[in-house]
Amino acid sequence: MQKAVLLYNPLSGGRRGRRLADVEAAAAVLQSGGVEVSIAPTRAAADAAEQVREAIAEGCDTVFACGGDGTIHDVLQGLATTQAALGIIPLGTANALAHDLRIPLSPTGAARSALGAVSRRVAVGKIEYLDFAGASCARYFTVAAGVGVDAHLFYAMNGFVKSRLGMAAYYAKACHLWMTYRMRRFAVEYSENGAQEMRRAELTELLAVRIRYFGGILRELAPGADLRRNDLRLVLCSTADRVRYLSYVLRGALGRTWNVPGIQLAHSERVVCESLPDEGSGKRVYVEADGELLGVLPATISAVPDALTILVP
Repeated sequence: MQKAVLLYNPLSGGRRGRRLADVEAAAAVLQSGGVEVSIAPTRAAADAAEQVREAIAEGCDTVFACGGDGTIHDVLQGLATTQAALGIIPLGTANALAHDLRIPLSPTGAARSALGAVSRRVAVGKIEYLDFAGASCARYFTVAAGVGVDAHLFYAMNGFVKSRLGMAAYYAKACHLWMTYRMRRFAVEYSENGAQEMRRAELTELLAVRIRYFGGILRELAPGADLRRNDLRLVLCSTADRVRYLSYVLRGALGRTWNVPGIQLAHSERVVCESLPDEGSGKRVYVEADGELLGVLPATISAVPDALTILVP
């Protein structure tokens, strides 16, 4: 690492008043290690990819995302498929990717770990979908993409809840919405890795997961997921039973391995999701990636091998 830019989101996480001071503290650690450093706020989610490309064109070999998983997601759009490395200074609310990589959660600790980190080339997820204007779009992701229940929660929930009141209030609001939400079914088609046969299912929720450990109460949401793999770990929920959903979350929180009826796991490189006609044309099924609401079905989710260099402690 010789030249790095620290891109920070001034709006993410719960320490906005100290955001710039935290970033400057991390930058000072990197500079003490001989790295040429610049700092810039992300102008907007839609502009982050262009900021990354500009930094790479100016000679940066490393781009630090200073924020939460949403900031990483925005930075990833300009970084994926390049040779520049992703560094992480976790300043968000959940910091799932930082938890999975075991990056220290303090700004200076994360910067020190980056100085001694190794560069690992990994696959990323890619989701193709329709935005809310009906245009075809695509986004890369590092943590997970979701279709159905979780995406609807992001649609219905005001971002103020998480950003200002923290994860406890976020979980409480999510539970309320989840208890009152009418689950909608959609169709998926996928093949398990190594199998030629295509499988079809009708689901209420699909998660396509890339990381093993989320931190917080979710902990191990999709056992078998691993950034070192070149595929997706699918969580396929065909049930509409809310108790079974809770049982599955509790399973991960406690680190248990019991089976939950109506919820299956699979490894796959690609899954296609479509709305069901009998669910009604006006009832859209939403999609999200890395906790960011994106749009609606139809969607295709795939793994893109050898797409990202990431600094791993």
